[in-house]
Amino acid sequence: MALKPISKIAAGVQASTTLAIDSLFKQMKAEGKDVVGFGAGEPDFPTPEHIKQAGIEAIEDNYTKYTPAAGLMELRESACYRLKTDFGLEYMPEQIVVASGAKHSVYVALMTLCNPGDEVVIAAPYWVSYSEMVKQAGAVPVIVAAEEEQDFKITAAQLDAAITDKTKVFMLNSPCNPTGMVYTREELESIAAVCCRRNIYVIADEIYCNLVYDDISFVSFASLGDDVKERTILVNGVSKSYAMTGWRIGYTASNTALARVMGSYLSHSTSAPSTISQHAAIVALRGPQEDMQAMKRAFEQRRDHLVERMNRIPGVSCIKPQGAFYVMMNMKSFIGKTMYGKKIESAEDFAHLFLEKGLVATVPCTAFAAPGFVRWSYATSLAEIDKGLDRLEQFVLGA
Repeated sequence: MALKPISKIAAGVQASTTLAIDSLFKQMKAEGKDVVGFGAGEPDFPTPEHIKQAGIEAIEDNYTKYTPAAGLMELRESACYRLKTDFGLEYMPEQIVVASGAKHSVYVALMTLCNPGDEVVIAAPYWVSYSEMVKQAGAVPVIVAAEEEQDFKITAAQLDAAITDKTKVFMLNSPCNPTGMVYTREELESIAAVCCRRNIYVIADEIYCNLVYDDISFVSFASLGDDVKERTILVNGVSKSYAMTGWRIGYTASNTALARVMGSYLSHSTSAPSTISQHAAIVALRGPQEDMQAMKRAFEQRRDHLVERMNRIPGVSCIKPQGAFYVMMNMKSFIGKTMYGKKIESAEDFAHLFLEKGLVATVPCTAFAAPGFVRWSYATSLAEIDKGLDRLEQFVLGA
């Protein structure tokens, strides 16, 4: 007798389209091939010493028991302190909910807000997990795409046109993965006006908020007024700013009613993250910020170098990102052409061939709603960046 079918929601979730290239990259590396990887979505720097020490001390001091589902009170207070210090945002600890990374925070926010059939507008290019998490909530992703000519940022008019009676949430990511672009205050105010007028929630993923360059001032979406703040679930964490991706600490800041529901949701699913990681995160948020600033300066230097060199290579180009640590390389000129005996019909084709023949791993952006682009992460050394760009030049010129 055949088993009954599994959940339609679970069956509808797609595996990451980047896994195939990542798998091939790891296989080639294991075979001893000199491959260079630019797929990393995490800083290449170690977690700062004072933060690591806080984790060690937490273990030695026996902070190894459960905490409240929404996180340690001291950590929630520390998140409030950071939001107030950095953005002038006033939150109370009961409005902060700690989860197992910012990705988990986004997921819990969607599960809290969405009913089956609700629509969630996602500004594209977007991080591939957003649309899949929307589906997991039983909701429908509505993709609104911004072209390279508009700096990969959607307009308020585009958002307004996408909203229907079924729209519940707008997903905003600034600075953005994969584009690295940052919305200005004026752009955010226009978007906020639409969200308030059309009465929709906003999930504002601001995990890259501290990695903004060129002396640009980052504007937190929740800072744009009381009505905006009331309808916003702000997502942040320690992973990118403090090189703590593996510690798995993210958090949301929202109105009290939403925070209470998110805490309840966590209490019946994962409960709180690692107590040890929470103690380390308190020190990250409260302690000295110099390591973060040094990391930011290094990323800015790498970005400048990569962008300048990439734009000198025939057939490819990129616009200069303003934050995060990604560059979107435009490779549309190769679509329809034959390289090394293979016809290039997509960014995936280009990325696979570049890995096989050029020994460089990048991320094709079709699944990010940006066909014709591949993403490079500059969360790696200048020497590796130069090696990758040398190989890109040889790859496109030798085809």
